[in-house]
Amino acid sequence: MTLNVKERRNKTGTVLVATGEINSETSGSLLQTLLPLVREGKPLRIDLTAVTYVSSAGLRTLLVVYREAQHAGVAVTLYGVSEEVRFVMSATGFLDFFSAGEAEAAAAKAAAKAAAKTTTQARAAR
Repeated sequence: MTLNVKERRNKTGTVLVATGEINSETSGSLLQTLLPLVREGKPLRIDLTAVTYVSSAGLRTLLVVYREAQHAGVAVTLYGVSEEVRFVMSATGFLDFFSAGEAEAAAAKAAAKAAAKTTTQARAAR
C-alpha cells in the first residue's frame, strides 16, 4: 500500500494529513516531507485518521521527527490515531513522545464527566 500526504498551512502552523500505511516503503518519503516542516519552526499537526498501519520503520520516522522537533523547540501533535496504531505506539512507548490532540480532548471530557458525577453524588447525599 502507498502513503499519500497532503499539507495545509495556516497562521498557526502546518497540518499534514496522511492516508495509507507508514512502513519501510513509505517512511523515507514521509521523513523527507516532515523534517523541512519541523525546521520551519512552526507547530506541526499530523493527522493520522486515515493511516491504517505503522511499522517499526514508521515508528522510527516518527521518532526522528520527534527528536528534530525537540531540538528545534517545535510542537508536534498527532491527531486521529486509530486504536490499532495507538496500541502499537503505546506498547512501544512512542505515544508518550507526542502531544495527542485526542488525548487532551478525552482527558478534558473525562474530567468534566467526573466533576458532574461528583456533583450528582453530592446532591444525592443531601
